[in-house]
Amino acid sequence: MNPLDQKRKQDNLIQLSLKFNGTMASSPTVDARSGFCSSNSVFYSKRKAITLPPSDYLDITTFISSQAHRGNVAFIDGSTGQQLTYVQLWTAVDSVASSLSDMGIRKGHVILLLSPNSIFFPVVCLAVMSLGAIITTTNPLNTTREITKQMADSKPVLAFTTRQLIPKLAGPKPLPIVLIDGEINTPVSNKNIASTLGKMMANEKRDGLKSREVINQDDTATLLYSSGTTGASKGVVSSHRNLIAMVQSVKGWLYLDDTHQTFLCTIPMFHIFGLAVFAAGLLSLGSTIVVLSKFEMHDMLLAIQKNRVSYVPVVPPILVALINAADQVKAKYDLSSLRWVLSGGAPLSKEVTEGFLDKYPMVTILQGYGLTESAGVGASTESLEESRKYGTAGLLSASMEAMIVDRDSGNPLPANKTGELYLKGPSIMKGYFNNAKATASTLDSKGWLRTGDLCYIDEDGFIFVVDRLKELIKYNGYQVAPAELEALLLTHPEIVDAAVIPFPDEKVGQHPMAYVVRKAGSSLTESGVMEFVGKQVAPYKRIRRVAFIDSVPKNPSGKILRKDLIQIATSSSKL
Repeated sequence: MNPLDQKRKQDNLIQLSLKFNGTMASSPTVDARSGFCSSNSVFYSKRKAITLPPSDYLDITTFISSQAHRGNVAFIDGSTGQQLTYVQLWTAVDSVASSLSDMGIRKGHVILLLSPNSIFFPVVCLAVMSLGAIITTTNPLNTTREITKQMADSKPVLAFTTRQLIPKLAGPKPLPIVLIDGEINTPVSNKNIASTLGKMMANEKRDGLKSREVINQDDTATLLYSSGTTGASKGVVSSHRNLIAMVQSVKGWLYLDDTHQTFLCTIPMFHIFGLAVFAAGLLSLGSTIVVLSKFEMHDMLLAIQKNRVSYVPVVPPILVALINAADQVKAKYDLSSLRWVLSGGAPLSKEVTEGFLDKYPMVTILQGYGLTESAGVGASTESLEESRKYGTAGLLSASMEAMIVDRDSGNPLPANKTGELYLKGPSIMKGYFNNAKATASTLDSKGWLRTGDLCYIDEDGFIFVVDRLKELIKYNGYQVAPAELEALLLTHPEIVDAAVIPFPDEKVGQHPMAYVVRKAGSSLTESGVMEFVGKQVAPYKRIRRVAFIDSVPKNPSGKILRKDLIQIATSSSKL
């Protein structure tokens, strides 16, 4: 075990001792090994607890900017080499915030951000939230139909986007637009373009900051859309307090040592993990973040070499690709600076973990688990020793509590028993936007979040995800809701019924497969089904496989028996 791992283990044991002998002195029924309390059936985190600011009047932007560090360069564009220092970053945030205020943006207004990864993505987010306005992001790969649906729900008053993506904002009501890729004197012909980010960043007056309203930690900061624990996409409402807790969790997790670290952002910043880590959390540590606008294997490896990157987040299929091409990769690229990779989206098998370590012995694998509803916080591994608990999602994150609840009885379960994972902690969302029914079915009155994941926690406190009750398909880290695709399929005039399942895929994890019941006499083909869906959804949601059946198997209440279809699909593929 290396010195850093030893120190972390000692810190965790000390913290656990303090927790159980201090605040929980009246609960001697807590098992120090698993963190399970037999008197209330709650699993407590074994990590060092996070500290939260005592003042109720604080926004996430001010909190991050007030953190002391020795960092110089905040962001580097992986393609062009353009840099933003920390001084330039916070100057830009203030200038953009003032410009927004001058435009009439106030606390509670929703601002839409439609953009690929960029060194300016965090500038927009932090500026918006500093005013008490709410940032809502969306995937640039989404179709106009999908984006229009999100806009109808969130009701933004302004959008930040790029020239290329303007056509996707063609909703029924024109929305004022700020061009992210526009310089100070960029000529604009579209009458909906209100300004450019370059012009806003050049604003030196900053008179708009004088009218900044008081922000409470419980005020809403972000509105990120998630498929949730069930079905269609919903707006997840997270407060400034939730995000501050998230930042503190990220700091505790990714504070690797006292040396300066350079991170590579390969994952989308519109996603909760990208936003939490790269547009917020790491800024409090003074780290340098190299940003790639999209993922390409060559671009990632070249960026590691050019910028001496020490830390890279990946999804499991990328790890597999790095293993399979290890000889070519090491012959072509200098990866000697790389020390850590973080894998998320699915647990890693022993074969993948050890295969990667064999090919890249100087690199430590870390893993993480979280949801949009928990601000990306849930569980993680913090050392190679922990990651060698093969298949685990990790130990509970700092200040997070968990219960494992029996699906049938609703009773909490002890260690090594499988049930639905419930989470509770300071980063858990306020609820779903304008959706009391969905909120009530996901958050209980005591603040417990039903994750929709079937899990168990072992005798050492490690979480293992067994299955997904929420039935989401994980395509290369993206979440795809079967119910959304099924609803779309049923709009086809020749389809009577349909069911969508996850089909295993070595390259992307899972892809959507559709079982379709055609109308009598229909000559609809597999390619016809795929083309119908493909024209209306983002690429990662496209149906990749189709099978025609006489009827969709359902239980007496009408629920689709997906497990039966999954078994048929996977057994057929092995023949």
